[in-house]
Amino acid sequence: MENGAVDSGGGGGSENGAELEQRRQLQDFEDHVLKRSVAVDSGTYLSVQGVSIDDGIFAAGSVSPDRAREELLRRILDGYERVGFQATHFARACKIVTEMLNWRPPAAESTADPAAQDARCTIFLGFTSNLVSSGLRESIRFLVQHKLVDVIVSTAGGVEEDLIKCLAPTYVADFNLSGVHLRKQGMNRIGNLLVPNDNYCKFEEWFMPILDELLAEQRLDGEDKHVWTPSSIIKRLGERINNESSIVYWAARNNIPIFCPALTDGSMGDMIFFHSIKSPGLVIDIVQDIHAINKRAMKSSCTGCVILGAGLVKHHICNANLMRNGTDYAVYINTSNEFDGSDAGASPDEAVSWGKLRADANMVKVHADASLIFPLLVAQSFFRYWSESERPRSSTTSMKN
Repeated sequence: MENGAVDSGGGGGSENGAELEQRRQLQDFEDHVLKRSVAVDSGTYLSVQGVSIDDGIFAAGSVSPDRAREELLRRILDGYERVGFQATHFARACKIVTEMLNWRPPAAESTADPAAQDARCTIFLGFTSNLVSSGLRESIRFLVQHKLVDVIVSTAGGVEEDLIKCLAPTYVADFNLSGVHLRKQGMNRIGNLLVPNDNYCKFEEWFMPILDELLAEQRLDGEDKHVWTPSSIIKRLGERINNESSIVYWAARNNIPIFCPALTDGSMGDMIFFHSIKSPGLVIDIVQDIHAINKRAMKSSCTGCVILGAGLVKHHICNANLMRNGTDYAVYINTSNEFDGSDAGASPDEAVSWGKLRADANMVKVHADASLIFPLLVAQSFFRYWSESERPRSSTTSMKN
């Protein structure tokens, strides 16, 4: 019996120790895994909420399928802010562009300077050549035609591809077509687009006589002598093309400068080279253009940038705004990442460190293919503003000095 009592007492003590250890482990589990959350600030963070695809669209009973699709698309786009990931960044981009378009100077500033009452945010638009090769050309043309942007920066291809499309079409094809086969056929591939060599031949026939004009005007004496810059050459091309589908046409007509510091990096450069062999002497001054774009930024009360793609166009716009201690608004749309240290993939916050975006700038980068995103951005911001205001914007700054 004594042995039994001892055994029973010992067993009970062992069980109590195991229970304590179990409770300690459970407490550790709760502390580490089920850690209590702080209260969520609903003013800062929105709850995630997507759009219910079939929620009430046909409730009225008289909505046609086409009208229902339009309504569904509107709801999806309007609801992107609460979807998360790049959908949320897209919604932020739409809000930032809308703020750019609606910006007006503070009341105190307007009172002190009556001229400031009409001031607007100077919007810099940058895009790479491949986007003009694509169907984004029409979205960009809309902005330029209706004076919804003030300054453009592009590459040589961004100019020449626009003009070439006035002469001959570009075609949708496939990413996987053989380069060797296409070369034999005289076809040039841009992603899944094709541009026949004949298009560039037509462009050369159109462009070469204009180069003759530029050289002849440069050789004039006195006040008639012309010093050409990339932007003034592009304006002349816009004046000559006489085609309302063209970005360059509308930029020339609306006096919106197109800056292209790498004018010779493309087909135009090839033709300028060929022309210089036959008729040497044409000089293109890039100093006047860097002066013009920097002064445009410096004289603006507010600036914003919308940059599609990256590389030269992105840096040129941002660097011009460095001269005014950074732009006030920025929207980047590209697929580049920042982990190789390139400016192409750099985040907006990196530009803040250089003084190219202001510390309090309203900014976002949408990590996405611009061919998918930009038409939707135009519809949700620029087009809405234009259709509601029914009047062209105009910046109070000019290209003088």
